[in-house]
Amino acid sequence: MAETDTVSFPQDRSCPYHPPTGYRPPQEGQRPLSPATLFDGRRVWLVTGHAEARALLVDQRLSADRENPAFPVLTERFARTARRRIELLGVDDPEHHAQRRMMIPSFTVKRIAALRPRIQETVDRLLDTMIEQGPPAELVGAFALPVPSMVICALLGVPYTDHDFFESQSRRLLRGPGAAEVQSARDALDDYFRALIERKRTGRGEGLLDELIAQQLDAGAIDRDELVQLAEILLIAGHETTANMISLGTFTLLQHPEQLDRLRRDTALMPSAVEELLRFLSIADGMSRVATEDIEMGGVTIRSGEGVVLSTSVINRDASAYPAPDELDLGRGARHHVAFGFGIHQCLGQNLARAEMEIALRSLFSRLPGLRLAAPAEQIPFKPGDTIQGMIELPVAW
Repeated sequence: MAETDTVSFPQDRSCPYHPPTGYRPPQEGQRPLSPATLFDGRRVWLVTGHAEARALLVDQRLSADRENPAFPVLTERFARTARRRIELLGVDDPEHHAQRRMMIPSFTVKRIAALRPRIQETVDRLLDTMIEQGPPAELVGAFALPVPSMVICALLGVPYTDHDFFESQSRRLLRGPGAAEVQSARDALDDYFRALIERKRTGRGEGLLDELIAQQLDAGAIDRDELVQLAEILLIAGHETTANMISLGTFTLLQHPEQLDRLRRDTALMPSAVEELLRFLSIADGMSRVATEDIEMGGVTIRSGEGVVLSTSVINRDASAYPAPDELDLGRGARHHVAFGFGIHQCLGQNLARAEMEIALRSLFSRLPGLRLAAPAEQIPFKPGDTIQGMIELPVAW
């Protein structure tokens, strides 16, 4: 990496729905790959070009293996757990393919379509409670977080009565503040799922976790530690990401009243609106990989052993892929975004996330037509740039 001007990664956003302003130099210079510096001074390649990102995400010379000593660590608080094997997300084929194949039947379009009535029932019940209690309300705790938490618990067969525990441990795991806190949260979740798996082995219930125990664990296809990690990944990813999309999506629509009015006039626009919100918000910013061979891409050579970080927020604002990319356009139909990743590691639960967002946002704005922020927008706290983006809290009234 001969260039001396680098961008630090990650950075905080100054607006919750726009990429950090510090990411603009490579974007404005139309450099699809440019050097970036991580917290420990390590130099990596930052990918900001849309076409280059999609090409790299299907390139088998880029590895997702967290156990590789050269794999880039994005924040100091993950340094202690950085080399721990992470099933599904942090392994390459053929192991990744085998793990994904186990779970694909539970996340097909048909399976998620069958879940829609249950999602709608959950959304309606939460809105009934909000309306009964009256305004104001804090939307993250009252609605955005419990919707996906309840749904993923039902899908996995995890008791929702334990939601306070796993939601708090998820926050500690993803937001720190330090390496010891992250390690402690991971250990607590490990212990929880080990105990839950043992209980389920003696008294089977209904859920994906029960199916994996019967069909994979008891058959010797996977071991308990592998199942523990798979369960953690599904539980955390299944509620954290969608909760942030619902809260930040609501905030963004309230800040773009002309687009919200457009959506209210034409509710059939909702699937397209969800895709545009996924592109526009790009809440999971910073997919990490390591090169296992030299790769020529975007006018540079990525050397074997060099780290690669893909900035989803900037990739999804590439003007060569999206006209007027910084404008929210609910009719854009941006299905080729990389908010769910791309290639073999593309998000397994994307069909579920889309269904939850469509049902939650449609019901929220139809049942509360007067929904508005209950505090000045600039005073509402949102999450720092080194974790999944979203609102920490969202006070609303109607």
